[in-house]
Amino acid sequence: MTTDEATKNEGEVQTAALAEQGEDITPNQDRGVLKIVKRPGNEEKSPMIGDKVYVHYKGKLANGKKFDSSRDRNEPFIFSLGKGQVIKAWDIGVATMKKGEICHLLCKPEYAYGSAGSVPKIPSNATLFFEIELLDFKGEDLFEDGGIIRRIKRKGEGYSNPNEGATVEIHLEGFYGGRIFDCRDVTFIVGEGEDHDIPIGIDKALEKMQREEYCILYLGPRYGFGDAGKPKFGIKANAELVYEVTLKSFEKAKESWEMDTKEKLEQAAIVKEKGTVYFKESKYMQAVIQYGKIVSWLEMEYGLSERESKEAESFLLAAFLNLAMCYLKLREYIKAVECCDKALGLDQVNEKGLYRRGEARLLMNEFELAKCDFQKVLDVNPQNKAAKTQITVCQKKMKEHNERDRRIYANMFKKFAERDAKEASRAVGESEVEKATCEEGLKAPVTEGKV
Repeated sequence: MTTDEATKNEGEVQTAALAEQGEDITPNQDRGVLKIVKRPGNEEKSPMIGDKVYVHYKGKLANGKKFDSSRDRNEPFIFSLGKGQVIKAWDIGVATMKKGEICHLLCKPEYAYGSAGSVPKIPSNATLFFEIELLDFKGEDLFEDGGIIRRIKRKGEGYSNPNEGATVEIHLEGFYGGRIFDCRDVTFIVGEGEDHDIPIGIDKALEKMQREEYCILYLGPRYGFGDAGKPKFGIKANAELVYEVTLKSFEKAKESWEMDTKEKLEQAAIVKEKGTVYFKESKYMQAVIQYGKIVSWLEMEYGLSERESKEAESFLLAAFLNLAMCYLKLREYIKAVECCDKALGLDQVNEKGLYRRGEARLLMNEFELAKCDFQKVLDVNPQNKAAKTQITVCQKKMKEHNERDRRIYANMFKKFAERDAKEASRAVGESEVEKATCEEGLKAPVTEGKV
């Protein structure tokens, strides 16, 4: 029997076994995806929609011919479950697996590559066989900073999401320290959840949810109740929280292009006041949302009358300055500098803009640039005592930084010198040994008959 014949026989046996013994895991029970577990997993949990999953796999045609293998590449395959990044059979099959499990899947064409196939390896209307090992899975990191992890228990409807300012109706359950601390239906405006004792992480996550979606959210302290905690719920400072959230319905807020200039200016006054209230309560992320609305509405607004232009510029200047202050509090110094630059673009001698940019640069260890900003503050207002103090701080920091650099370089050069001295000493020693050996050779008598 040839190798091809053996491969064909093996493929036919595996396909027949799956067809006869495999479990139908399709939602419609149409036997389009059949599964056999070859090695059970070592955990009870399975991946959810949106999870990032890590697998090894081998793919074969029904005749046993291998067309792909991650093991041959010695590299796991990674994809987001239930997002249409892989064939339908995989989204169905991997969702049933446990971590560490190895299974076989038999996939009919309509759950694989259909009539189109995948040229040149997979022909039209091909039934495919897969061996899959689920190595690991983890929740979806919504903002790629580890602060909000989402795991979708039920996929939502459609493709529309709430936006900032949308009115949402949700059901939520909050968990902390092994207990449930909040359970209710609530209607509120996205970006203003804090007014209803809802942490900012819920507001942020809702902008990525669809109607009727049911998900679990893991919130880090930054997206929870932060340094203040929430005594009302018995939650300590910097606590990690878990919420289960269902988005029951929502009504989008007007987008910028749906509002005329008059409405934008009226709304700018309202959200500016809301932002200031949040800022005074040390709710800086919520304040950022409010001030950010002013920028989104007015920064690219054209064709204004002289009065409207002055009013819009005043709102924008206040928004950029207040955003810079929020970002300083949030320790996002690069964003603070960017907002100050925008403010100074509107008013190049703005005292607050120069001072706050100097603060951000000082905290980024850009001492020379910070000193320049504080000096410009004094050029605008020679009586600004805070700027004078900050210049002294910059000079002190620059001196400390230079002295530290000198020590580092001195130690570095000392080590280089010691290494060079050792190498030179070793070279001298080897030279002396070589010279002595040579002299010994010259002194030695030549034996008769030998050269």
